Amino acid sequence: MMTPEERMVAVRERLTAALAPERLEIVDQSAAHAGHASSGGAGHFVVDIVSAAFEGKGLVARHRLVYGALGELMQHEIHAVSMTVKSPGEV
Repeated sequence: MMTPEERMVAVRERLTAALAPERLEIVDQSAAHAGHASSGGAGHFVVDIVSAAFEGKGLVARHRLVYGALGELMQHEIHAVSMTVKSPGEV
C-alpha cells in the first residue's frame, strides 16, 4: 500500500499524463474515511478536472476516461473517486 503522499502523486501523474488537463484539482478526503471497514485503508478522492479529452463525450464516457487513467490504482490504492469532469468550453 502506498503512503497518502505517494498515492496523491500517483493520481496527479496518471490524470495529467492521460488527459492533459487545463485544470486539475485533487482533494484527498481519506482521513475523513479512516476506520471505515469497506475502504480497507485505500484512498478517497474528489477530482475536479477540465480537459479537451472530454469534448463531445457524455458523462459516462468521461468517467471511464478518468477511471482508465487511474488504472490499477483503483484495485488497491483508491476506494472512491468523486469527480467533476468538464471540457474547456463548459467552464
